Amino acid sequence: MTSQDSGRALLRHHGDVDAAPGLADFAVNVRVPRPPEWLRDRLVAALDDLGSYPGADADLRAREAVAARHGRSPDEVLVLNGAAEGFALLPNLRPALAAVVHPSFTEPEVVLRDAGVPVRRVGLSPGDGYRLRPELVPDEADLVVLGNPTNPTSVLHPAEVVAALARPGRVLVVDEAFADAIPGEPETLSGRADLGGLLVLRSLTKTWGLAGLRAGYFLGAPELLKWLAATRPPWPVGSLVLEAVAACCSPEAVAEADALAWEAREHTSLAVARLGDLVVVPPSAPFVLLRVPDGPRVRQALRDKGIAVRRGDTFPGLTPDHVRVAVRSPEEFALLVDALRVVLGDV
Repeated sequence: MTSQDSGRALLRHHGDVDAAPGLADFAVNVRVPRPPEWLRDRLVAALDDLGSYPGADADLRAREAVAARHGRSPDEVLVLNGAAEGFALLPNLRPALAAVVHPSFTEPEVVLRDAGVPVRRVGLSPGDGYRLRPELVPDEADLVVLGNPTNPTSVLHPAEVVAALARPGRVLVVDEAFADAIPGEPETLSGRADLGGLLVLRSLTKTWGLAGLRAGYFLGAPELLKWLAATRPPWPVGSLVLEAVAACCSPEAVAEADALAWEAREHTSLAVARLGDLVVVPPSAPFVLLRVPDGPRVRQALRDKGIAVRRGDTFPGLTPDHVRVAVRSPEEFALLVDALRVVLGDV
């Protein structure tokens, strides 16, 4: 394997690789193990429609639900097979230079490099808490990609700082896959139809336990969405995804997600208090970036005790001593904390 292939393999490493059957999973950021009963009921009821191709009316219903949820119009919504498909479509914009802010989710860089797009990494510093500094982004970049809140650092950037990256001739892609995990979504740009070139990417898989279904959407100007969708096949999104999007964007579901976000905030505060000096930066989302001594050994020792955590060194800007842990209920999280205490005592 060449060094280039090895680097690509690292960027393609995700938390599901660290998790394995039988392990207590703190590696994957999906917040629940399965969809709630009301959502399962909606999906089960939709099974009877699988004999028909997903029609334009179902797509419109899903886009109308998303539009109402964010104060947009249906033609500003593109339903996706998860946020990962949204990243896979970015080369359709044919950027001359992409700037990807790191540490962050690595899939955008992979797909852009695979498509031959020049990529400039914009590295944020742990010294100032991985704060977004717009002046670091190259002026010539006509595509900028960043996460908010950012995976894996769990940093939430102020909306006005993110918006400052928008400018004529540039597409700004903001990955808000975890935005609904923050009470009130205070820094979201999902309702900003006034920012030219803005694309906001949302995921439904994290909050609603839909990682196996793949459900998400882009919000942006209709002409941008048409460019993105230019290479999609007919019937690009299945009936169950359209049903899930419509269901999870209903007012009742949005209210439930916000209640879950408040609960997650309480759990995160407890987790941070118990992890102490291992926490790199105060987390905004229900996952925490840690720095531990002799990280590879700690990860293996935890695995030997039946616990999976996400390795951090596959994220540009992080080291083998970084690990990301998903916040679970206090009872579940106690398993991780107790195991860490034992393992760190042996390091």
